[in-house]
Amino acid sequence: MIDWISSYLAEQQRLLGTLDPKQLASLIATLQDAHRRDAQVFVIGNGGSAANASHFTVDLGKGASDVLPRRFRVLSLTDNVAWITALGNDYSYEDVFVRQLENYARPGDVLIGISVSGNSPNCVKAFEWAKAQGLKRIALVGAKRGKMAELADQPVVIPDTHYGRVEDAQMTILHLLAYAFWENPKWAQ
Repeated sequence: MIDWISSYLAEQQRLLGTLDPKQLASLIATLQDAHRRDAQVFVIGNGGSAANASHFTVDLGKGASDVLPRRFRVLSLTDNVAWITALGNDYSYEDVFVRQLENYARPGDVLIGISVSGNSPNCVKAFEWAKAQGLKRIALVGAKRGKMAELADQPVVIPDTHYGRVEDAQMTILHLLAYAFWENPKWAQ
C-alpha cells in the first residue's frame, strides 16, 4: 500500500512539474482583461470537472471578488440542475451548456471548459458555438487533448490520462487563477 501511495503522489508531483508558468500567466491575463471589460466568465465540465467548475466559480466569484473593488462576473453552467435536466430532456444532453450560453453569452466573454478527454460532446458543442460567437476559450484537458483543445484559444494540456490526477492538476490551475486575484487584488485594476 505504501508503495502505491508513494507512486501516486510521485506521479501527481510530476504532473504539476509540467505546468508552464508563462502559459498560466497568460490565463491570468485573460481573466484580468475580462475583469477590466466587465465581461462574463462561464465555466463548464462534467462529473468531477463539473465539481471543479463549481468550486472555481465560488473561489473567483466570492473569494477573489471579496477583495476587489468590482466583482468578477462568473457563472458555472453546471449548477442549475432544473435547467440542465430540462435542456437534456427537451433537446439533448449535448445542448445543456450551449443552450445556456445562448441566453447569457456575448462576444468577448470567456468560456473555460474542463475535461479530461477533451471530447465531452456537450463541452465541444459549447466551444464550437463560443468560437462562432467570438468568446475567448480556455480548455483544461488531459493528454488526449480532444476537440476542445483544437477549438480553444488557450489550451492547457495535462500530460496524463488518469482521471484523478488530471482533475487534481486542473483544480490546482483553477485555484491558481482565483488566488492570483485573491492574493494580488492590484492585478485586477
